[in-house]
Amino acid sequence: MTHAVPARQAGAGSPHESARWDADTALEQLYAAHWRSLVRLSVLLVRDQATAEEVVQDAFVAVHGRWSRLRDHDKALAYLRQAVVNRSRSALRHRGVVAKHAARDRLSADVPGADEAALAAARRTAVLDAMRALPDRQREVLALRYYLDLSEAEIADALGISRGAVKSHASRGSAALRGLLGAYLEDRS
Repeated sequence: MTHAVPARQAGAGSPHESARWDADTALEQLYAAHWRSLVRLSVLLVRDQATAEEVVQDAFVAVHGRWSRLRDHDKALAYLRQAVVNRSRSALRHRGVVAKHAARDRLSADVPGADEAALAAARRTAVLDAMRALPDRQREVLALRYYLDLSEAEIADALGISRGAVKSHASRGSAALRGLLGAYLEDRS
């Protein structure tokens, strides 16, 4: 659909005011006739309605600012389309740069600190010390359950005790560990 741009208004004052009036009038008509199709074009490129509307609005503003430098005002729609395509490309490039930096920031946030190994060693030592402080049966049940991931029946078979005794030792051992490690965790806070 070709849309003609209106000619200069007769008697509109100085030549500069006449060109300004032509830009305003022409762009109002182009906006009314082509805004939707230009937004659809940009949506196809940037895959986001809000960004597409912003791209098209910026393109209209750019054309308005350069109206006096357009050689052929009848090609203003083609110029607008090209501006929309170029600005959509710029929006995609910007989105890619932002995503790349956000990914890099996420990766750097996931990198453990220099003292992470020392903290892990301290945690491991605290847990092992707390496990050593438990009675033998409780320590054995907890080690088989959480280290080897055995079921209650498998633990009962391995230790030669009943499943009820496994539950009892696990419950008491867990409570004792919470008490022993609670002091460690409070010291770390």
